[in-house]
Amino acid sequence: MWEAFTNLITQVLTAIYGFCGDWGLAIIILTLIVRLLIMPLMTRSTRSSAKMQVLQPKMQELQERYADDPERLQKEMSKFYSENNFNPLGGCLPILLQMPIFFALFGVIRSVGDLSGGTASFYNIVPDLTVGPGAVLASSGWAAAAVYIFLDLLFGVLTLVPMLLNSSMNSDAQQQGTARTMGIFMAVWMVWIGWGLPSGVLLYYNTSALWQLAQQQLVTKRVMDQAKAEAEADLANKPIEIDVVRRDRKKRPHKKG
Repeated sequence: MWEAFTNLITQVLTAIYGFCGDWGLAIIILTLIVRLLIMPLMTRSTRSSAKMQVLQPKMQELQERYADDPERLQKEMSKFYSENNFNPLGGCLPILLQMPIFFALFGVIRSVGDLSGGTASFYNIVPDLTVGPGAVLASSGWAAAAVYIFLDLLFGVLTLVPMLLNSSMNSDAQQQGTARTMGIFMAVWMVWIGWGLPSGVLLYYNTSALWQLAQQQLVTKRVMDQAKAEAEADLANKPIEIDVVRRDRKKRPHKKG
């Protein structure tokens, strides 16, 4: 099944190459097609994230109230999700859908190299999309590796920037600090991972991340503000529930006549 999926991506990329005449541009066009296809899901994911921020205090309240009763907590959380039409995994779907394409590109890039006789390039900017920064540096030196290293560093930067922008929307200073630390760690890790990736994969990721960054600035904040306002209004209109704990009455002693 995985091989069939990889072959499908190869065929799509080859068809795009037949139209535009450059493998690097074909990868960029493929990236834009994927992003357009998942755009409705990204909007739903954004709304889900906004709703979670609004519901978070109530969720924490439930966690504290039933901390000693995991079974009751699970039941109350499920009830809370149902009442508020909230799926805690709703924000993960767009990322999960992109991951197979990202990993399939490892095999696809090798196939592209074979199809093109080992000269798959992005015009004169990236001479060989099948190799990564580390391999080019080891074989040809710093000058030849400069553009590959730039793609790798951009890989890290475009991992960090969205995380910093997301953390700035959070009013909790401690959570902001945690998100920034995690963002820096992830950026460094991505640069390390990217050092051995084919530059065609880096080109795909960087194009996708630039699209997401533009979408975040132009669309996401507006959708998020609207979703927050709707979630706050829905929460405010819900009846207040009082958790009453009944206690057994003690029997009064009978008076002796």
